[in-house]
Amino acid sequence: MEKLLNIGFATVLFGLVMVSCNDDDYETIESIDKIKIDSVKIVNDTMDVFALQSIKTYSTYPSQCQGFYGYDYIYNNNLERTVTAYKYITNGPCAQNSYTGANQINFSPRQKGKYTFKFWNGGDNWITKTIVVK
Repeated sequence: MEKLLNIGFATVLFGLVMVSCNDDDYETIESIDKIKIDSVKIVNDTMDVFALQSIKTYSTYPSQCQGFYGYDYIYNNNLERTVTAYKYITNGPCAQNSYTGANQINFSPRQKGKYTFKFWNGGDNWITKTIVVK
């Protein structure tokens, strides 16, 4: 009888695993593209070396099928950075209403100086922000 219960339990458990692995409730990323950064929030424009500060960026996504994918964060020289945001686009059904998404970069400078950040705002436009590190 105990063997029969163990076999029955194993069969039920296997069935549950198979059902949970056969989940089609996901959306496939179709493509990745740039998305302009509408605004940038820097709390402290002056900070110390090795301190940590979160720099928030805000972008408007045209539908719920799009969202934040990542940043292209380029060191142009020791004190200049360019930041471009990228969005993903999925193939699933979604609402066509736009929304604003917030994301962040954690900045922890390793040397003193005047850091210049340029955030891509579409076309040849950039939002420029400066942080002085003491």
